Amino acid sequence: MSGRRTSNNRIRGPQSALTDFLASNNISAAQISADYERRRREAQQQAEQEAAANGTIAEEEEQQPDEREETALQKKKRKRAEEKALAKIKEGKSSKKQKKGKKGELDGDDSEGALGMYSKSKPLPGQLENCEKCEKRFTVTPYSKTGPEGGLLCVKCSKEQETQRKKDDKIKKQAAPRGRQRQKQSNLLDGIVQDGAVSLQDLCIKTIVDNVHDVEEFGDLPQNLLKRLSEIFSKRRVIASRTLDLFFRPNLETMDITDCGKLETEDYIKIFSFAPNTKTLNLQQAGQFKDEVMDYIIERDIPIKHLKLYAANLISNNKWIEFFTKCGHRLESLQLKWLNWSLDDEAFAHLIRSCPDLRRLKIKKAFQLGDSALSGIRELRKLEHLSLQFKEPTSSENLVDLIQAIGHNLRTLSLEDFYNADDSVLEAIKTHCFRLEKLRFADNDTCTDAGYTNLFTGWPNPPLSFIDFSSNRSIDYDNPDGTENLTGLATAGFEAMMSHSGSNLKTLMIPSCRHIEREGLANIWDGKKEYPCLKTVDVSFVKKMDTSIVAGIFKSCPQLTKLTAFGCFSVSDVMVPKGVALIGVPNAQDSIIQEGGYDFDLISASTGFGVV
Repeated sequence: MSGRRTSNNRIRGPQSALTDFLASNNISAAQISADYERRRREAQQQAEQEAAANGTIAEEEEQQPDEREETALQKKKRKRAEEKALAKIKEGKSSKKQKKGKKGELDGDDSEGALGMYSKSKPLPGQLENCEKCEKRFTVTPYSKTGPEGGLLCVKCSKEQETQRKKDDKIKKQAAPRGRQRQKQSNLLDGIVQDGAVSLQDLCIKTIVDNVHDVEEFGDLPQNLLKRLSEIFSKRRVIASRTLDLFFRPNLETMDITDCGKLETEDYIKIFSFAPNTKTLNLQQAGQFKDEVMDYIIERDIPIKHLKLYAANLISNNKWIEFFTKCGHRLESLQLKWLNWSLDDEAFAHLIRSCPDLRRLKIKKAFQLGDSALSGIRELRKLEHLSLQFKEPTSSENLVDLIQAIGHNLRTLSLEDFYNADDSVLEAIKTHCFRLEKLRFADNDTCTDAGYTNLFTGWPNPPLSFIDFSSNRSIDYDNPDGTENLTGLATAGFEAMMSHSGSNLKTLMIPSCRHIEREGLANIWDGKKEYPCLKTVDVSFVKKMDTSIVAGIFKSCPQLTKLTAFGCFSVSDVMVPKGVALIGVPNAQDSIIQEGGYDFDLISASTGFGVV
């Protein structure tokens, strides 16, 4: 009883959850401690035994040193192996450097130390050294420059290297960004060559065009700036219903839009509702200019005097007749192009009867007009500017009668695609036209070189300022070089033309006149004769053109700004004068456009031409 009482009277404190867990799994803390002490003693004994064994081996090695000495052959082999290892390190690091480029630097102190053993240290200031380029002996200074191979340069070579570096940096700075270069190439194709900084006016116009959707109105801009903005907007194809409103003002009398491709019929009506006093109307690519717009013009009696419509081919013949009948008495200038089938002989007859005061008439790409239209134009006695291009065949006799009737008053004459016109037409021009300033006679394969020579020989007309004789050549494929009686503009006709009009000529276009020989071209543009007014020349596909003749053009035409030479495969490596755009040279390195940057003296020295 006493024993049980004693055990029952023991006082026990509370046990943790961990103690209960260990007790339930028969895990003893004392046993864990005993196992730990046993493992520690065993590890200590093992370490003492290994230390004793290592000491014994070291004593044996000290007692036998002669057995470990290298022979001479083994020493050489070891050195060769070390040299190979170092060479591999150098080769591996150099290849990594080439792959990494600028970032490919040697990594790690060991590698740098290995390569540093074989690198030659630079001479200190005051020591003598051979120049890397000229190998001249010179004294090293703290300012000695390093050459491309890592060596030092003398004073003379250092200056040359610095000068070349500055030139290279200048060229890099002058290289225009991609977008700016594209705009520059576009301007050159348009014949716009600009030297120096852009004017403030051009910067303002560019800012307006770049932010056109944020512009609310143009204000009181003069008409010439409005026209220029319209041309730039049209080139970028941003003329739409909203941007059209920017050009409106109550007193507007002139509307010039060269790309109306995004305008609808309602937009054209809106033009006349905002500007009811419009007198000059120039709308190009006006595909949606329909009968409804003509009705509005007729009903509101819009006082149009100068009308220029391109591609308005949805206007019906009856509407043209109504317009000419009711509004034709005011017209002084009428220019229509790409009418296709919308204007026939009946409508044209009403034009002749209703528009007696016409001074300028331009009809091109009207597919239904032909000889009857030519006969009717003879009645317009006040015409000063005439431009025709018919698809229907016409006779040479009708064309001669037309020139005889109105030629004495003409200042500009343009005849294109009159394939049947022969030398009698050229004779009529010589006999009856004495006031011409511009002459275009293009795409003809009937007139002969003798006819062109006769036209410009003894012609009392003043020198022309504009000549376009494009594609006047024989198309006989059996005789591609022509026969004895040459068809088209050839050497004699070209020389007579330049002799007559060269002193006042500003624009010359003779593309595809392939019968002009090299001797004739070299005689005209020999670098000694001068054509002081000539600014634009097109000699595309004149196969006798070569590099020396192009250089002669540069010398003979001091005011030249644009030379087009597509298909002239003998032209290459041309040094273009500053301010001149050479377009179409097939052997150009970067593009078809080369902008000039050379002086005439340099060109003279390279081509052999004397200084004029």
